[in-house]
Amino acid sequence: MTAAIFMMLLAMFAVIGMALTEAVKKVYENAGKPYSANVIALINAAVLGCGGTIVAYLLLAIPFTAMNIAFIPVMVGATWLGSMLGYDKVVQLITQVLALKGENKEEE
Repeated sequence: MTAAIFMMLLAMFAVIGMALTEAVKKVYENAGKPYSANVIALINAAVLGCGGTIVAYLLLAIPFTAMNIAFIPVMVGATWLGSMLGYDKVVQLITQVLALKGENKEEE
């Protein structure tokens, strides 16, 4: 696997994982059940990272060598980090921008 393919897959899996994690969290919230966002993100990352990388190998005709197989758990970990950090940082950025807009309106 090349670095370009790894980064492309990571970007796709992180975005999908972030959205899927939020969807699962909303289901748990609506059901009133406790949950751990990090565990949900890990499970989603394991499914997306492992399954998605294997599907990409098959579709791109990448051979299952020892090195390429070693990239599968690396992709799971990278997807987990990307999906955990991504959504929270996006929400934080939007909140900060809206807060700054509110402060600027008050000054005028």
